[in-house]
Amino acid sequence: MQETVLSVQNLSKKINGKTIVDDVSFELRAGEILGFLGPNGAGKTTTIRMLVDLIKPTSGTVTICGKPVQREPEQALRHVGSIVENPEMYGYMTGWQNLEHFARMQDGIDEARIREVTSIVKLQDRIHDKVKTYSLGMRQRLGIAQALLGRPKLLILDEPTNGLDPKGIKELRTFIRQLAQEGLCLLVSSHLLSEVQLLCDRFVIIHGGKVAAAGTVEQLIRSAGNQVLWQFEHGEDGIRELLKDSRIQLIERIDYGDAAAQPAAKAVTAMSEELIPETVARLAAGGVRIHGVCKAEPTLEEMFLTMTESETIA
Repeated sequence: MQETVLSVQNLSKKINGKTIVDDVSFELRAGEILGFLGPNGAGKTTTIRMLVDLIKPTSGTVTICGKPVQREPEQALRHVGSIVENPEMYGYMTGWQNLEHFARMQDGIDEARIREVTSIVKLQDRIHDKVKTYSLGMRQRLGIAQALLGRPKLLILDEPTNGLDPKGIKELRTFIRQLAQEGLCLLVSSHLLSEVQLLCDRFVIIHGGKVAAAGTVEQLIRSAGNQVLWQFEHGEDGIRELLKDSRIQLIERIDYGDAAAQPAAKAVTAMSEELIPETVARLAAGGVRIHGVCKAEPTLEEMFLTMTESETIA
């Protein structure tokens, strides 16, 4: 079991009598990447602000490397680096000069450490160029280099892929994975759920100020229940016969084909996996033409929208 770097226990925040964050708990271990997701107004940003002591919780605790943020903020936050969306750098200065500037704000950061973080983010060839000539992906990497200057054990990335093209997103994903393999733990907030699904080890989904779900993608899929995708030549007949069994519930129907005739259809159902063989036999005996049947695993985005009632992701 890896060291627990971040521990959030029963965290709550009330503002003007309204509960914004309600009894949120989760942990993050060394070498782990945690996706932190939630729609607008869910309390995600408020939670992140409490993690780094920008606002005080009404109740609950945040502990970083064994140090309580509320009681020992300097000792706790010395282990934290963060980057929020597009990092703000001085464009008229070089990347190296920017890092020197931020290094002066911290104790014990020397030229050797600046060279080290430059190598980590693979900016050696461009570090002495002015930042205004950098691509967005290079600015993101420079921002991460700045966040790494103080040798943090926890890195908080808020929308790290914002504005990046597919190539830049892939490069950043590889880079973040490398940081985790070296023992850093990362909390990543993003609205690109397909990308988060590829990147993160575990997820916390927050909704209405509460933790709506937490775990690995596999655990979340199992908790969503068994889903089966059916494809029928004649949708109306197939779905009607399918639902004659009360043990089968229709989740979604997708019609396609010639609208003038009875359209073909796909149907996603919630049902026991053991029911599939007997259901196929029953439908075939009833003359239903089945073009395909397979288990359907929902994506992280589909589960997110189901849990949060299709609200806007943020």
